[in-house]
Amino acid sequence: MTKIWELDYYSRPIVDENGKKVWEVLICESATAVDADPAPLFRFAEYCSSSEINSARLMAAIKSAIAQSGTAPDKIRFFRQAMKNMITKACEDLGIPAVMSRRTYALNQWMQARLEQAYPEHPGFQPGTNVSVSFPATIVQPLPDALLGQKWALVSLPASALSEMGEWAIDFGEAFPLSLVGVSPEMPIPGLLLFSDRALPMAGWMSGLELGVVRIDPEAPRLVLETGVSDRWILANLSNPQLLTEAENFEAAKQQAQGVHFLAIQVNPETEAFAGFWLLQDTVLP
Repeated sequence: MTKIWELDYYSRPIVDENGKKVWEVLICESATAVDADPAPLFRFAEYCSSSEINSARLMAAIKSAIAQSGTAPDKIRFFRQAMKNMITKACEDLGIPAVMSRRTYALNQWMQARLEQAYPEHPGFQPGTNVSVSFPATIVQPLPDALLGQKWALVSLPASALSEMGEWAIDFGEAFPLSLVGVSPEMPIPGLLLFSDRALPMAGWMSGLELGVVRIDPEAPRLVLETGVSDRWILANLSNPQLLTEAENFEAAKQQAQGVHFLAIQVNPETEAFAGFWLLQDTVLP
């Protein structure tokens, strides 16, 4: 099984005795299955001063995390675009692929907990000095012609049904424990189903992306898939008021479900197997 770590390297709402911002490296292991233990399998935290912010310092922290864990990860995910060059260099120097991703679900929960519980205990705590991460709006791209779906449908499944994902026939996909993000078993989870004769190539192509969020494009009546932290792809056009209403209901259901939703790909509505199935979460990053 692929071992994925989630990493953040940034200043915290804390200052040292000289009034300088305290920085911190946070690393935890991803839980990539719906039936995984929601408690992170591995966590590493280390403060560092603002005078030593460079890729060498980060690389040393990752080395310490590897020593503590016992094995290196196959991949490291991070969401902070401002730190892209530094994080990428540190990981590359260690021979570990690093990718920008919104799929840092375990890290997001841990960071929020530290904002509420750990940092206020620090003598240099300064509340309200950190702001949420935002992502730039980019031009929406069409999917490759060979991967366009012939049909699509907005559906929902109870969270309890999704708990059985590990038993489904799925060629490509990824999930996370719903309890990690506070979703109860009876909560309806909305999703988008894409149907295509080329379902498997389509799912294989999407598996090479860091799938983030499915949402209504505010600039046009269509559903888009956001990947990485800034790429956007057209999934479906909302060509009439009924489809737009369905999409708006999908967005409302997402909000009720803590932003959790899914994207699935099948050959046709009659088949029980999935070429692709991904659990996603539309969330504000701390």
